[in-house]
Amino acid sequence: MTRARRLTVLGAAAALAGSMVAIPAAAGSAAPPRPDAARGRATAAPEKSPVAVGYGGAVSSVDADASAAGISVLRKGGNAVDAAVATAAALGVTEPYSAGIGGGGYFVYYQARSHSIRTLDGRETAPRSAGKDLFLENGTPLPFDQAVTSGLGVGTPGTPATWDTALRTWGSRSLGQVLGPARKLAADGFTVDATFRQQTADNEARFRDFPATAGLFLPGGKLPAVGSTLKNPDLARTYGELANKGVGALYDGALGRDLVRTVRKPPVRPGSTRRVRPGKLTAGDLRAYRALGQAPTHTRYRGLDVYGMAPSSSGGTTVAEALNILEKSDLSRLSEQQYLHRYLEASRIAFADRGRWVGDPAQENVPTKGLTSQRFADSRACLIRDDKALTSPLAPGDPRHPKPCGSAGKAAPTTYEGPNTTHLTVADKWGNVVAYTLTIEQTGGSGIVVPGRGFLLNNELTDFSFAPADPAGRFASKDSQQSKDGTKWSDPNLPGPGKRPRSSMSPTIVLRHGRPVVALGSPGGATIITTVLQTLVNHLDRGMPLVDAIAAPRASQRNAAQTDLEPALWNSPLRTQLEALGHAFKPNPEIGAATGVQRLPDGRWLAAAEKVRRGGGSAMVVHPK
Repeated sequence: MTRARRLTVLGAAAALAGSMVAIPAAAGSAAPPRPDAARGRATAAPEKSPVAVGYGGAVSSVDADASAAGISVLRKGGNAVDAAVATAAALGVTEPYSAGIGGGGYFVYYQARSHSIRTLDGRETAPRSAGKDLFLENGTPLPFDQAVTSGLGVGTPGTPATWDTALRTWGSRSLGQVLGPARKLAADGFTVDATFRQQTADNEARFRDFPATAGLFLPGGKLPAVGSTLKNPDLARTYGELANKGVGALYDGALGRDLVRTVRKPPVRPGSTRRVRPGKLTAGDLRAYRALGQAPTHTRYRGLDVYGMAPSSSGGTTVAEALNILEKSDLSRLSEQQYLHRYLEASRIAFADRGRWVGDPAQENVPTKGLTSQRFADSRACLIRDDKALTSPLAPGDPRHPKPCGSAGKAAPTTYEGPNTTHLTVADKWGNVVAYTLTIEQTGGSGIVVPGRGFLLNNELTDFSFAPADPAGRFASKDSQQSKDGTKWSDPNLPGPGKRPRSSMSPTIVLRHGRPVVALGSPGGATIITTVLQTLVNHLDRGMPLVDAIAAPRASQRNAAQTDLEPALWNSPLRTQLEALGHAFKPNPEIGAATGVQRLPDGRWLAAAEKVRRGGGSAMVVHPK
């Protein structure tokens, strides 16, 4: 590791030490797989189960091989942080269209010894040369699909720095040790399932335009068959390089040089008609990257402490605000229709405020404390009527100067975020807990594999607003500083040099008297927030077991004219009842794919995952009982 990289890690660790939030101390199981089990080999594949209960620690993810990797680390004496990185690295093999070292994410950690919550912002950053016009050509925003499949949308990856900083600060194993299961999985291969094949088919056209991508994910020039074994020897070697040389290989070494070369000159197939714009990322951008330690968001709800991820993510503030709005409603006593109405309205209001106020706090004045305050939530909750739904887009409030039912200018739309993120939740025998959401943005990210390295690059910069968020054209100036009616306003999510795009990732940990109650998170772009919110309310207010709270049909209202509904609600009489209040809906076949862990009163861990979504998740414990 270079001296510059060592300083980066030490600086991040020092920042983390200062970001600790102290909390007063308190006055169905699956057969465990073999630690080295991998799909597609003679050894039996791990079985998928949506729920597991037992001792010694727990792991929940979307993939059985990834959960098994985390369990193997826990069995060998590793802690929750070690297991979380091992699980994430394995997901980089088996879920490469959702996550990997070419992306970023947010890491929330509960330390049992100190009863404290700490977080890492491992979000990707824009090049230091980027300006507000990053996605404009001749003053016009680029077509979204062209920005996605380009070097222009690639941000500086934050995932390797997140792993390194987490392990050095809180872990008990080295990066090389925890990468072991994923290295073996990449070399030996995993079994292609129907979901992976369909995701490949959805990306086939653009994958074929990049020889390195096609060579990896379209073996023999064809879609991978369900049941076939897909190996990734390049990624196995890349993980080996990180294990031997540390993350300096990416941030200040040969791996980083390959990455920058790929971004600045995307390796497009000769004869392709696809226009793939080059990116602006430099070696200096890689060297300058930091995974940031910072304080979590916090709110009290029903006597519990709810902690989440602060900006640059909007997840923690938006979940907290919605919970605060719902605080004075006894959701346990309401009918299903009344409960869903209140939940949708709280989400609508919180998203209105998110769009106006949340961006990268290093470059924007984000009123995090105000957004998560009960006073502000109460000033917004008065908008909700039991007999009539609000109309979107709803104007935001002002958390700096809350006024009952007041607004602070014009509504801002919700920017698009790709749904194919992934989330994992881990606990260990000492009581430490990790909720970690990571991503490469779009399904398949940018579509560009770094040649010879085995991983896809992200397209995270497309989470920025391409132009000032004012589709109605009300604003006179290019940067939306003042509207024609005199309302001052600026879009907090425009690109900027070294800026982190706003995210909706919402890894969340809930405590009672300083002890873990439940931890969870989900993929799904902007629907992550509503998935986490609805799952929390289902579990904490409606009394559902965690696995059922995760499996329950979802609705997602994000300050839009229509609310997304999964089929079970779309085909339910509840839809008609809510439409009678003025709600409007559109069908969505699948929203999110949550995982979580719960501490049971007798000291056991319960791990829970999806029963059906994304083919079902994988919950495991070290010692089932």
